Amino acid sequence: MGVEQKLGNMGIATTTLETAVNWVRTNSMWPMLFGLACCAIEMMAAQASHYDMSRFGMELMRASPRQSDLMIVAGRLSRKMAPVLRRLYDQMPEPKWVISMGDCASCSGVFNNYALVQGVDEIVPVDVYVAGCPPRPEALIHGVVTLYEKVKGEKFKDLAKA
Repeated sequence: MGVEQKLGNMGIATTTLETAVNWVRTNSMWPMLFGLACCAIEMMAAQASHYDMSRFGMELMRASPRQSDLMIVAGRLSRKMAPVLRRLYDQMPEPKWVISMGDCASCSGVFNNYALVQGVDEIVPVDVYVAGCPPRPEALIHGVVTLYEKVKGEKFKDLAKA
């Protein structure tokens, strides 16, 4: 089932601009490296050769927010680090997405104290939550694929309202 069979005899394909733009956004996401605790090791393992997130268009993790459109918050977020996270999020260009990786980032996990933010969604809007303590690289890849499905379904009129 190649592209030749889908094109037909005329050799042309039609699609909407919305579908084409969402396909490009999905296949060229650049994640920002924001590892805070033990979940960061699993995030690095997902990028390494055994799991290879490069096959999803994520060649390497960016250290600069101006070159990233996906923030993966991996680990527990302290109140002292929260303003830095928000500043980096604000510096990212639109459109931008956030994955909360691990129980600590999602709801502070077993650390229920005053020094930690009880969920990164208090600071930045989160698109996908990846559960686990720490989540395996397969779980992060599943979260990325879930985000891809969300991005593929975005409509231009919904983006204009945001």
